Amino acid sequence: MILTNNDFKIDVTSEIGSLRTLLIHSPDSGLGKVVPSKAQDWLFEDIVHLDTMRKNEYDHYVKLLLYFLDPDKIKGKLQQIDNDEERAFFKPDNAGFHASNQVIEIQTLLADILQQEDIREKLVASVCAIESCNYRLQEQLINTDPVELAKIFISGSLNNEEMIFAPIPNLIFSRDIGIAVNNHMLLNKPAKKARFRETLLARYIFFNHPLFAAYSNNILEIPETAQHFLRPGEDNLEKTTLEGGDVMMVSPQHLIIGCSERTSISGANEAIKLLFDNDVVKKVTIVKIPHKRDYMHIDTVFTQIKRDTWVLLRSLAVADAPLEEQEPISWFADKKQKDRAEIVQFEKGEKPRLFGCIEDLLADISENDLQSGTKTNFIYSGNNTFPFDAREQWTDSCNLLAIKEGVVLGYDRNDKTVEAFKQNGFDVIRVNDLLQKFENGELDPQTMTDTLILMPSAELSRARGGFHCMSMPLLRDKVV
Repeated sequence: MILTNNDFKIDVTSEIGSLRTLLIHSPDSGLGKVVPSKAQDWLFEDIVHLDTMRKNEYDHYVKLLLYFLDPDKIKGKLQQIDNDEERAFFKPDNAGFHASNQVIEIQTLLADILQQEDIREKLVASVCAIESCNYRLQEQLINTDPVELAKIFISGSLNNEEMIFAPIPNLIFSRDIGIAVNNHMLLNKPAKKARFRETLLARYIFFNHPLFAAYSNNILEIPETAQHFLRPGEDNLEKTTLEGGDVMMVSPQHLIIGCSERTSISGANEAIKLLFDNDVVKKVTIVKIPHKRDYMHIDTVFTQIKRDTWVLLRSLAVADAPLEEQEPISWFADKKQKDRAEIVQFEKGEKPRLFGCIEDLLADISENDLQSGTKTNFIYSGNNTFPFDAREQWTDSCNLLAIKEGVVLGYDRNDKTVEAFKQNGFDVIRVNDLLQKFENGELDPQTMTDTLILMPSAELSRARGGFHCMSMPLLRDKVV
């Protein structure tokens, strides 16, 4: 059945307004087929245990989202859902699937558009072209049931067994395939071949699913630079790439774009031209961070949790110490330090503005864009204590999702960061306890304030992404 919602809207004007609608993708069987020899090619650092990741970790995320965004789907059913060994509630191809209009599963949208014969033929041809499939396989896929075909496109396997092309395990990081900017969708251009199929599927969904029909003119695709095909080599730094983890909608007229290991200066440049030409925003800030696996996207370095509060990695976010405070050796060091951010803000028709460090930029956003009225507060990864700052940033201590202002989701393994939240006045609760309180009526999701919700993370953290990565917000309340 095709997902429909007469009240559907795309409108995201901040990182912290109460979340109303988002796209996610639950871990699929393809994630359980990542092999060590191909893990890095498929952008994974480790081999995850799929059943643990699903039942003990990601399923809690889906349940929590439903309590906040679509409580009628889950309230009063928690015990039944938890006791079902088959997990039908979480499987988009199952009759018992939650099929929420607010917590939207990407696989459901893909299956919906594949019911259209012309779309199915075009998308099969496109996938087969980029995956180098033979003609007979292409014919077989065209004649496959749409629900099953959606699973094949994502998992890479026929009948859940025979692998015919690589899986796309990074689809769980749904933010990377697109970002809502006000009432527009900015689609990505991935840096790595392992994510090309994700982008193709996303384009077909956004341009062909009836849910997005009213926004067809608001879908923005970043073009390649002129004569890009003449660039030497495949890994040239001038490639036009942009991924959603490097894009943050921080206020109604202000977008941040990170230039990182995955988003190029050329990608940011083309995005800014596109956004300004279409009058989507008035201000874009580029934050260029070191091209290191540690800092894959800017949302691995900082995320916003309240209008006056951010969580971040301090070692990358502050200005260099004044020269007189440094040791003698600093006089002979390379003055262009590689492990620091470069920040330039562009406003249509105005002279570009420079910021000395990430903290200065974030304070300016809170105090001037969002009119917080208070001094900006920073909560540091690992409580700014070596070596926990770097260790916990690696396991996504800075990659938090604000489900509403001040109520954020993070991993339970980042103990020192949790201490920092407590010191800054936040309540801390484990998701299992919270879900039970919601079910029993002891707590109301809509009245919660200043809370860090701890999510189990033994397997999810191996995938190198937090809940900010695992969400594509489509609708948030405005921050007033």
